[in-house]
Amino acid sequence: MTTILTRTLAAAAVAAFTVTAPAAMAEEKTDFKLAWSIYVGWMPWGWAADAGIVDKWADKYGITIEVVQFNDYIESINQYTAGAFDGVTATNMDTLAIPSVGGIDTTALLIGDFSNGNDALLLKDSETLEDVLGRRVNLVELSVSHYLLARALQSLGKSERDVTVVNTSDADMIAAWQTPDVTAAVTWNPLVAEIAAMPDAHTVFTSADIPGEIIDLTVVNTETLADNPAFGKALAGAWYETMGIMASDTEDGREARAAMGAASGTDLAGYEMQLDSTMMFFDPAEAAAFARSEDLPRTMDAVRTFLFDHGLLGAGAPSPDVVGIAYPDGSIQGESGNVTFRFVTDYMDAAADGAL
Repeated sequence: MTTILTRTLAAAAVAAFTVTAPAAMAEEKTDFKLAWSIYVGWMPWGWAADAGIVDKWADKYGITIEVVQFNDYIESINQYTAGAFDGVTATNMDTLAIPSVGGIDTTALLIGDFSNGNDALLLKDSETLEDVLGRRVNLVELSVSHYLLARALQSLGKSERDVTVVNTSDADMIAAWQTPDVTAAVTWNPLVAEIAAMPDAHTVFTSADIPGEIIDLTVVNTETLADNPAFGKALAGAWYETMGIMASDTEDGREARAAMGAASGTDLAGYEMQLDSTMMFFDPAEAAAFARSEDLPRTMDAVRTFLFDHGLLGAGAPSPDVVGIAYPDGSIQGESGNVTFRFVTDYMDAAADGAL
């Protein structure tokens, strides 16, 4: 059985956390908690914890870090937003839409990867993207799949008015595709690979067509990080030690990848297939360069516009500028008086410099 992460932004989850949501208490402390969910780019956290790498780096800085796996991705973000965790794994879209919109100042400590083909739009009996127009499109509503559809339509100069979105659980996607009524779907791996292998299924648009837009992060509470830089250093140290092992063409590397695959319900071959369509930033210097690139603000503008258009930047939000997003060069996108999402490179740079 393959375990599938529902990378879903439920509207109810957003509504549950308004600007009155309690922030984690910012103070000097020694015990920290990180929440993570099963997805190809986040499996390293579970393996690093099991392998003792997280404890090794926590011990170096005289702290403890409890790494907790959640089966429910959105619940992990909700728990972080409520202050029960100091950090969480999340996409750029969901970080902005849940904790940041909820008033929880959050820092993208580590940029782990971006989807580079893992997410896809598939059509039945057609190899042409334009043929999606006028169709009913099955997808998990308000998820990264929904965002991918919007970007695909934009590439045609069209909008969601030109299709009909049919909200479909990821658990039901395969069965739905096999019915004659379903002729278009957007989903993510391993479901993409399973559907693409079926007769008359054609992949017509993927996240590789919008590289760098669906980003997988490890984010932490900004105030907690400011008061406890050792937390950030330990996380970065553990992550990049794991990246080095995971990326290696050695027995240790293969065993690590096989263990990550098994933990996500697949095998080494299945996990490596997902890695092939994931742009992993194994090198911290590359991750930091991505954070400093001119493309990132453009990506976040597309993301925040999607969220605003779907009413997910808070009740009564007058524009996408309602939440401020800060970048490593000091620039701010949106409301400078309400910056609650920050991209930094300090800890990735330190890893690249061997300074952790």
